[in-house]
Amino acid sequence: MNFSLEQLLAFVAVYEELSFSKAAVKLNKHRTTIGQVITNLEDLLAVSLFNRVGRSVEPTEDARLLYHYAKQTIEQARTFDKVALSLAHGGLESVSIAYSSAIPHRLLVLLRVQLAADFPMMRVNFFVRNRNEIKEGLATGEYQFGIVNVHDSRAIHSLDSTFLGHFEFVPFVQKGGELASMAPDRVLTALRNSKQFVLRSFIEEGMGEKVIVSSNHEEVDQLALVVKMVEAGLGWAILPRTLAHSEFSNNDIEPVEVCELLEGFKFGFGLWCQPSKQIGDVKDSIMRVVTAYREKLIRDFKATP
Repeated sequence: MNFSLEQLLAFVAVYEELSFSKAAVKLNKHRTTIGQVITNLEDLLAVSLFNRVGRSVEPTEDARLLYHYAKQTIEQARTFDKVALSLAHGGLESVSIAYSSAIPHRLLVLLRVQLAADFPMMRVNFFVRNRNEIKEGLATGEYQFGIVNVHDSRAIHSLDSTFLGHFEFVPFVQKGGELASMAPDRVLTALRNSKQFVLRSFIEEGMGEKVIVSSNHEEVDQLALVVKMVEAGLGWAILPRTLAHSEFSNNDIEPVEVCELLEGFKFGFGLWCQPSKQIGDVKDSIMRVVTAYREKLIRDFKATP
């Protein structure tokens, strides 16, 4: 049975839009063209796909059965196209992305989703590393990309470096805990006298003097583990403000207001990679995700009362 991709696209569009006219607009075709394509497909399959009801249509039981298979076939065709394009351009088989432990995990998940869509056959590895380790790994080819804290970094001429913007870090405490209920003019003193969890990458990258507030502090490698420690009421931590509006917004941590801290600590982050065409294609995907992520966080922050 020789049905075409054009027929499947028309069938799926009409099924989802419940209208020949809307399907035609979606596919940038004329309504009569869509109607003829569907008629030809019905003749080929020897089944009725839609019941015409005025200007709208209703899928038949046969159409409901076939829809999911048609949708799957279209997605497989698109994947085939992307894989073929990747092979034609000599696409990378795998990439390794090293990132600072301060990077929110939600951003990394969004990156993986986008790369899966754009490069379906490419393996993507993620590693938590400090800035020096990332720089060395990029030089040896162990990593293809690094998402790096560049708060005091000098220009690096051997790498393609793109500034991603500043991320603000503020004190986070257990939601509903003693520190959360304190008046803002008392919080700083309480923080100085309470256990502080510090991301190890801050220490390794020479930021200890900026982020360590309490003499009673402990170092932790992983962002997720720091969050769990704070959730348990074991102490507090300076974390990205974005956590209040992303994957941890429903967890038991919250930013705390401090009178002496009119705004949080702001650190710049950059994307490092080796310049090449293959790397450039993947970089474009990463930059789209990062840009969209930051814009959404800004909108969410402005919408917060």
